[in-house]
Amino acid sequence: MLFSPHTLTIPRRILRWLLAPLACLLVVAPTYAMPQELPLSQQVANMELRLESDYETYFGEDLAEVTQTSEDMANTLARLAEETGKTPAILWTIPREDHLHLVLITPNSEPIIRDLYDVPKELLEKTTEQFHRHISRPSNNAYMPAARKLHDWLIGPYEDEFLKPAGIDTLLVCADDGLRGLALAALHDGERFLVEKYSLTSIPAFNLIDTDYEPIEPGNLLAMGASEFTDLAPLPAVPVELSNIAWQLRTAESRDRNWQDRSLLNQSFTLQNFNTLLGRQSYDIVHLATHAEFKPGRPENSYIQLWDQRLTLEEMSNLDWQLPNLELLVLSACETAVGDSTAELGFAGLALRAGVKSAVASLWDVSDAGTLALMSEFYYHIPRSVTKAEALRQAQLNLLQGNPETVALSQLQKSSASASPPLTADALSHPFYWAGFSLLRSPW
Repeated sequence: MLFSPHTLTIPRRILRWLLAPLACLLVVAPTYAMPQELPLSQQVANMELRLESDYETYFGEDLAEVTQTSEDMANTLARLAEETGKTPAILWTIPREDHLHLVLITPNSEPIIRDLYDVPKELLEKTTEQFHRHISRPSNNAYMPAARKLHDWLIGPYEDEFLKPAGIDTLLVCADDGLRGLALAALHDGERFLVEKYSLTSIPAFNLIDTDYEPIEPGNLLAMGASEFTDLAPLPAVPVELSNIAWQLRTAESRDRNWQDRSLLNQSFTLQNFNTLLGRQSYDIVHLATHAEFKPGRPENSYIQLWDQRLTLEEMSNLDWQLPNLELLVLSACETAVGDSTAELGFAGLALRAGVKSAVASLWDVSDAGTLALMSEFYYHIPRSVTKAEALRQAQLNLLQGNPETVALSQLQKSSASASPPLTADALSHPFYWAGFSLLRSPW
C-alpha cells in the first residue's frame, strides 16, 4: 500500500527534530546566500523554530502550543499595548561566530534586522563574562565598561530610531546561548540603567509564552522556605521574608476581596506537604525562599532545595500544580551557572517546565538581606502594577534609588534575623542587590 500525504502523520516533536538542522542552516549561517533571500517573516519563523527546538530537546518533550507568524506577533503586541497601556517589543539576540544577529518587532511593524559584524561571538562572550564577574560582587563599579558595551551592542542599534519613536516601555528579550543569563536590568547607556527605561522580561521564544492578559487581582499566596540547612549556607532572613511578603499583599487595598496566604517553614517545607497544599486549592502565586541551583547538564541536575530533599527541574512538572490559575512562581535565593548553555536553558525554561505563566528567579547568590529588601518591594508593587514586569521594575528602581523603606527593612533584618551589619541605602543601590532578579516567560 502506498502512503499518501493525508495518511502519513509525523509526531510534532519528531518533525521539529528533523527540521531543526535546516532551521539552523537558514538562521545561523551568515555566509549562505539563501537566508538573505528568504522573506523576513520566514527568517523569524525559522529562528523561533530553532529556539523552540533547543528547549524541546533539553526537556525531552513537545512544548509549543501556538505558532505565530511575525505579523501575528506584531498584532499581538498591539493588542497587549491596548489592553495594558504598556507598549511592548520583542528583541531576539542571537550570537553567531562572526557577528551578532538582532531582530526587533514592535507593535504593528515588520521585523527589523541588524547584523553587527564588529561583534563576533568570541568578543561577545568575553565581554559578557567580564560583566557577570564584576556585577555579581557588591564592591565597585568595575562592571560599567562591559555594561556600556553590551547596551551599545544589544539596545543601541534600535533605541533612537525605533524604540523611542514607538514609545516602547516593555522589552521581551529572547536570547540564544551565552546571553540567556545576562542581567539585562544593569546594562547601561552612560546615563541610565536599562531598567530605568524599560520593564524587562527574558523569554524562551515568543511562541512559548502566554500572551493572554489578565489584570493582577487578589488571590491566594503559598509562601514556603527554609532558613536552616544541613549542608548549605543558612538563610536567616527567610522567616521575615515570608511573613513580610504575605503582609504586603494582605494590606493592599481592594474593593472586592483580599489576598489569602498559607506558609510552610523549615521542617514543614517537605515535598509531601508542598504537593498536598497544591492539590487542595489553586494558588495565584507560589513563593519559594530557599536555595536553588541551575547547573550544567540535564534538567535533573538543577534543583530546588526543600527541607527533606531536592526537587529537580525534571520533577517539577510532576507536582500537582493547579494550572492555568498559577500566575507566578518565585525563587528568591537561586543561582545559575552563567556561561553554560544547558544551565542557562534550565534557568530560562523554569516557568516553562513548571507550566506557570511567569517566574522570578535570581542569576547569582544575592545576599539574604538584599533579597528580603527586593522581595518586599516586589510584593508591595504586585497589586499596584499593571504587569508583573512593571512590578519587578519598580522594586528594582526602589533599591537603585535608595528608597527609605528599603533601609528600614534592612534594619528589621538585622534585629530579627541576622547579626550582620544592616545594609545602607547606598549599598543596596549597587546592581548586585537588584539586577540579578529576572522575570521569565510572560511579562503579563
